[in-house]
Formats: sequence, C-alpha cells, structure tokens
Amino acid sequence: MSSHRDDVARFAAGGAPPAAWAMPGTRAAFVKDPWARFGWLMAVIWLVFLAYPVLALIGSDASTGWVVVGWVALGTFVVLYVAGFMYGMRHGRLGGPVAPRQWVTFALLIVCTLASVPAEGGSALSFLPFIMSFASYGLTRLWHWITVIACVTVTALCVFLLPGGMNYLSVLAIVALLGTVNTVSTWLILRSSEADRLGLELATSEGREAVARDVHDLIGHSLTVVGLKAQLARRLMDTDPERAKAELADIEALTAEAIAGVRSTVAGTRATTLVEQLASSRDALQAGEVALTIEGTPGALSAAQALTAAWILREATTNTLRHASASRVEVQIAPGRFAMIDDGPGPGTREGNGIRGMRERASASGASFVVAPGESGGTRVEVTW
Repeated sequence: MSSHRDDVARFAAGGAPPAAWAMPGTRAAFVKDPWARFGWLMAVIWLVFLAYPVLALIGSDASTGWVVVGWVALGTFVVLYVAGFMYGMRHGRLGGPVAPRQWVTFALLIVCTLASVPAEGGSALSFLPFIMSFASYGLTRLWHWITVIACVTVTALCVFLLPGGMNYLSVLAIVALLGTVNTVSTWLILRSSEADRLGLELATSEGREAVARDVHDLIGHSLTVVGLKAQLARRLMDTDPERAKAELADIEALTAEAIAGVRSTVAGTRATTLVEQLASSRDALQAGEVALTIEGTPGALSAAQALTAAWILREATTNTLRHASASRVEVQIAPGRFAMIDDGPGPGTREGNGIRGMRERASASGASFVVAPGESGGTRVEVTW
C-alpha cells in the first residue's frame, strides 16, 4: 500500500510539487529515501513558471518603488515556497497535524502575491497555482477547498471583468485543472493511507488472536497432561513411591516447559514491529550458534506488510532453531517481498502447525506464501504482496 501512496504522491508532484509531503515524515525515512532527499528539486524546476512575473516586472510601467517591492516579493516568495516544501517533506504528512510554521508560510506567500500586484498586474495570477498546491498538500482538507475555490474565483473575476483580462484565460484553465488534479490526488493519497491504517489494525488484531490461540493450546495441553500425571502420582504414592517421584519430576518438567512457552509467546507479542523482531530473531539465532544476515531494510515494506512479516519471521525463526540444524540464515527484504532462507537440511517443506500458521497469516494480509527448497539447499520461506 505504501508504494501505491508514494506513486500517487509523485504523480501529483508532476502537477503540483508539494504532493511529496505525503511521504513518510520521519528523519530516518528522509535520510534513506532518495526521493525525500532530492525531491525538493521538483519545487525548483516548477519555479520556471514564475518567468511570467519576472517578465512583467522587467517591462512594468509602475513606479520604481512598486517595482522594487515586486522584486522583493518575488524573491521572498521563492525562498518561502522552497523552504516550506523541504520542511514539509521532512516533517509533514498529508492528513496529519499542520505545524504552525506552515500556516505562517502560507500567509506570507499570500502577502507576497498581493504585494506584487501593483508592479505585475495580472501576471501576479501566476503565483496562485503554487499557493493552491501548498494548501492542498501542506494544510488541512478544509483549507484545500477554501484555497481552490478562492483561487478559481479570483482568476475568473480577473479574466472576465478586468480590461485585457482575456489575456489570462490560459491561467484560469491552469488553475481550474490544477484544482481538479490536487483534489483527486489528495483524495487518493488519503484513501490509500486510511486503507493502510485499517490493514495494520486488522493484521494486529489477527496477530493477537493467533497468540491467544497459541497460549490457549499450550496451557490447555500442558495442564491436561499435568492433571493426569498428578492423579497417577497420587495413586502410586503408597504402592510405588519411586514411580510416583518420576511422575512428579515429569510434572515439574512439563510445568517449566509450559512457563517457558508462555514467556516465549508473550515476548513475541511485544516484538510487534519488524525491526524489533529482527533484533529478537538475531539474538535467538545467535544463542543457537546460527549466523543471521539481512539484505534490505524494514522500511521497504508498508506498516501492515511489516507486521505480517514480523509474525512470519518469529515463527520461521522458531522452526529453524527446532528443526533446521542450520548454521546460517539470510533474511531478504524488498518492496512487496519478504524471505528467510536457511542452509540446514531441516524438515524442509513438510507442512506442520508452524507453516500452516504462517500461511494463514500471509493469506489474511493478502499475500502469497511459499515454502520451498533454497537454491543452495536448506529451506526458503517467502511472502509476496
């Protein structure tokens, strides 16, 4: 889902640069994602359309004072727009809270536009598409509508009521088209983000239910056996004390095993993120003298995909330690793909409770699940969305 949201944001950036503000706003994402690092260049490229105000200032008949004000307003507008664009890419998220700094920037952009009118005349309308995009992708949904309606209305009034206004008919067409593009693209981005959130909630709920079933089955089985052995030990206490002691020892071992199983399961529920589960799996494998290598980063998967991958990684790690007799494990993470490959003979692709559980979790998240021999031996567990 994240890849879809990024594609939509980049499509929107083609019509309005600030669409990139829909990208994840964490500092880590900014550092690792080339689009987040260099996408601000799109803002600079689109500033070429401010050539119309530049030409208007060069040929302006206004007084020198107003021309100077126009140049200062134009330069300030460019700085504010690019700075706001870069800040939004680092910290913004479409549909999230708006930083006070962005409101101030938006107000100053409008002030710069108004200040340029005496020197530029109708050419100042060229600022409106930038203001519309800023509101659509950097502010709230309400202000998107307010700005779109206001910009289209102002442009239409200038075109149809002012002398020579028909010269700016193309600007009206651009403003109207851009308002439509911004409306549709932001709606798609928000819908995709909402679907991703719901998918994450569903995956979390299903994961918790699966853990509850695991704990129930573990406790139910263990207590049943313990109860039977306790009854047997009680009957043997007088007739065969040695046998009774053996049964009590078995009860002690079963109890310890059940406690360890519950603790292991609870620890697995705490590692709800793929990053945490990778660290947990590394420690567990290291304790079993199994080396772990990781290719790719958890950020390549969406939040819902990463949660499913974390559950599958936990189960696959357990299976590897119990059955695979492996010395090396490789985890591969790529957009829409998660795989874990070991180099041990193991039980291979034999379908057990663990593999069935992984298959069910993958199916619930809309992914395909494959367990097959690895290219160099061992077993490959792979999930693709």
